[in-house]
Amino acid sequence: EFRRVLFRSQKQEQALQVRAGISGVLAPLSTPVQVGEHVIAGTSVAEVIQLDKLKAALQIAETQAHDIQLDQPAEIDTHNGIVRGHVTRIDPAVVNGTRTVDVALDGPLPKGAVPSLSVDGTIDLQRLHDVLYVGRPAFGNEHSTISLFRMDPNGKTASRLQVQVGAASVTEIVIRSGLREGDRVILSDMSRYDNVDNVRLIQPH
Repeated sequence: EFRRVLFRSQKQEQALQVRAGISGVLAPLSTPVQVGEHVIAGTSVAEVIQLDKLKAALQIAETQAHDIQLDQPAEIDTHNGIVRGHVTRIDPAVVNGTRTVDVALDGPLPKGAVPSLSVDGTIDLQRLHDVLYVGRPAFGNEHSTISLFRMDPNGKTASRLQVQVGAASVTEIVIRSGLREGDRVILSDMSRYDNVDNVRLIQPH
């Protein structure tokens, strides 16, 4: 009887030891469990992080997320290096105007890459070659005709013209007609000059 009690006590003691099912780096919770604290079964007491299996979670505006597809290539900027990856999951829900897009990292992480690090990401929706493009103006939808002020040869004035544009990225837009290579246009908000076709440029002092 004594042996059975001893054996049962040893099993109970072993059952009290918390073991992770995976190997990794132990990280405390935001509200750590205190030594001696009683917890119910299933309560999280710590977090195990596998540094070689980190992913990037990008918050994409819902208006820009409609063309994102699984396996599209992406680049993640950790601000200490850029690593390539690909889209593995697109959250179907919209939260605060954004959708979460998960990107698996295909290359080695730069130094200093840790969980919860703030990163910037770029997803390649499409690659266009041999196209005329300009920086994306403050106003104007892709695949439409927009109004822009093009700088005149004298460099002192700018004239309004209609420009047909095509596909757009976050920072650039394709020019279909209305501009030629080398033209300079005003990309900032010019809505206050909607009633004029010519403006004079003033050089800052």
